[in-house]
Amino acid sequence: RSQVLARLCPLPPHHRPNPESGAERGAATPGPTRERRGPRAFPAPKPPRGPQSQEGALRSLGSPHPGLSCSSPPEPATRRPRPFIFPPLRPAGSVIHLPIPLSGRPGPVIRPRVGRGAPARLLAYMGSGYTKAVYRVRLPGGAAVALKAVDFSGHDLGSCVREFGVRRGCYRLAAHKLLKEMVLLERLRHPNVLQLYGYCYQDSEDIPDTLTTITELGAPVEMIQLLQTSWEDRFRICLSLGRLLHHLAHSPLGSVTLLDFRPRQFVLVDGELKVTDLDDARVEETPCAGSTDCILEFPARNFTLPCSAQGWCEGMNEKRNLYNAYRFFFTYLLPHSAPPSLRPLLDSIVNATGELTWGVDETLAQLEKVLHLYRSGQYLQNSTASSSTEYQCIPDSTIPQEDYRCWPSYHHGSCLLSVFNLAEAVDVCESHAQCRAFVVTNQTTWTGRQLVFFKTGWSQVVPDPNKTTYVKASG
Repeated sequence: RSQVLARLCPLPPHHRPNPESGAERGAATPGPTRERRGPRAFPAPKPPRGPQSQEGALRSLGSPHPGLSCSSPPEPATRRPRPFIFPPLRPAGSVIHLPIPLSGRPGPVIRPRVGRGAPARLLAYMGSGYTKAVYRVRLPGGAAVALKAVDFSGHDLGSCVREFGVRRGCYRLAAHKLLKEMVLLERLRHPNVLQLYGYCYQDSEDIPDTLTTITELGAPVEMIQLLQTSWEDRFRICLSLGRLLHHLAHSPLGSVTLLDFRPRQFVLVDGELKVTDLDDARVEETPCAGSTDCILEFPARNFTLPCSAQGWCEGMNEKRNLYNAYRFFFTYLLPHSAPPSLRPLLDSIVNATGELTWGVDETLAQLEKVLHLYRSGQYLQNSTASSSTEYQCIPDSTIPQEDYRCWPSYHHGSCLLSVFNLAEAVDVCESHAQCRAFVVTNQTTWTGRQLVFFKTGWSQVVPDPNKTTYVKASG
């Protein structure tokens, strides 16, 4: 069992605490002799029923860390040991699963390799912040997951140890953020919230019960790269963000705000934006005695919100999320290179979120309207002029060369764009001075639009059963 679990939740060599650190060990509170244990996995707890506060959600999860204020009530000293969720080791090639996800959704399949010399994993460091480090793990079965653990060389743990000299206590304090994030990932289940597959505890060299969470793997959000992608993909990110903010405003825990809203708190999974870092999320609205207590401060401007009769700043969590979405995402990704007929609506979304004249409900409604207009082709009405140029259709063929570059394109070395129909493909070709032909593929984007290569000529046409070539008949 230990071998199987160690494949999922190891501490990398540079991540392990120094066993010679006697100062920290000596500073720990003396107590009964504790039997050393190997890696352990705990069964996933049942999620709390109904809305509850974040603190209540933390208490419901339970943890062996007494300093986290989230453990279950004390049990008798004769309690039975917690069961392993892994079955006994099986022959190589047997199939077991990750720890049962808190949400009940299945995780990736693991095929353990127990043969001599067989690699257990491919571990790669992805990044770290003040508290946590993230690692990418390629499981023997081919699936990839992300592991999150407290960074022993991170800022939070290091500064705490330097100030207090209590390594175990400082670890528990840092692990509180990881535990809080784990609870929120479960309680805020949504397509735009990173999926939590499971978690495990194991003993490190001098700290018992170190926590590692196992989550869905995503790619970091790189804004420079996003600005070079197609408008359709950039709009998908903004739509994902709008749906996420709507969910956070109406979550089972109440209105949730992300105090740290930088792009690095998000990842991309198959083109969808998902929030991954929730340790700085806040559930409760800000208390107030008057509107002077309800000032939203940002680097460029401030907003004053009303104070409700119940003594809470009205909509502060929602408005903070919305303005951060405007200044980090919408203003850069929404308007640029968008279809001309959609620009007025997109500009109104950017302006309204920048002035906070809309809430998340109206913002999402307008984003969904843009999606409908784009997916249905209604944005093309009165925008595609009938062309007098005739095009000859050559079925089951393609043009392998004669590419030119355009922007934005799905391919950096050629002009590959998505179109709603053949009329739009003709319109695009007519608008490019160098276009003399185009090749319609059988590939589609996330909105169902077809991908089309635009070409400078057709001197070499070769067979391809998955493509159709159109060339200008006039030559």
